Amino acid sequence: MALNHNIADIRTNYSKQALSEASVAPNPIVQFHTWLDEAINAEVNEPTAFVLSTVNAAGEPSARVVLLKEINDQGFTFFTNYNSRKGQELKQNPFASFTFFWPALERQVRIEGRVSQVTAEVSDAYFRSRPKGSQIGAWASPQSKVVSSREELQQADQKYTEQFADADTIPRPDHWGGYLLKPTHVEFWQGRPNRLHDRVVYEFVNNNWQINRLAP
Repeated sequence: MALNHNIADIRTNYSKQALSEASVAPNPIVQFHTWLDEAINAEVNEPTAFVLSTVNAAGEPSARVVLLKEINDQGFTFFTNYNSRKGQELKQNPFASFTFFWPALERQVRIEGRVSQVTAEVSDAYFRSRPKGSQIGAWASPQSKVVSSREELQQADQKYTEQFADADTIPRPDHWGGYLLKPTHVEFWQGRPNRLHDRVVYEFVNNNWQINRLAP
C-alpha cells in the first residue's frame, strides 16, 4: 500500500533559537522548569505530554504518551495504574526515559533515570484533586488488560458511579498512584539550521551535574 506523499522529502529547517552550555542553568531540573514555562506561555499543544519508555525483564521496550503532573527538586512525577503494562515493566526494571517534544519551539528534552513509587500521601493528594469521573475511571478500568467490549468498561463505570454516588470523597484504589523519576541524564535539544542542532547534556556524576555539548 503506497502513501500519497513521499515522506523522505518531508523536512524542516529549524532556525528559531539557539542553545549553549553557557546559557543553561547549572541544574537540569531548573532548566526544564524554564523550558516548560516557555512552552506553556507559547500555548503549545499538550505541553506536559511526554513519551514514557520502559523495558521489561526480557529487554523488550515499549512506549506510550502520558502527562507530567509534578516537578520538584527530586525529579518528575506522573500517575498511573500500577497493574498496567508500564507499571509491571517498571516493577521488573525500575528505569525509564521521558521524551518531551515541543515542535512549535523546535525543542526536545530527553530524561533518563531510576523510577520509584511515590508515597501513599502524595498519591492520595493528587487523586483527591482529580475530577470525580476520572476517580471513578481509576476504579473501573483494568488498564492494559483485554476487555470483551466497550460495554464492559461502561458497565464497570456505572457500577462504581452507583457505589460512590453518596460518598463525600472517593478513596484511591491501591492499584493506582504515582511514580517519581530521579534523573541521572538529561538532554536539551534545540533545532538549528542545516541539521547542526544544539544538544546540551547533563550527567549526574559523583553527586554533581556535568554539562557537555553533544554533536547533532
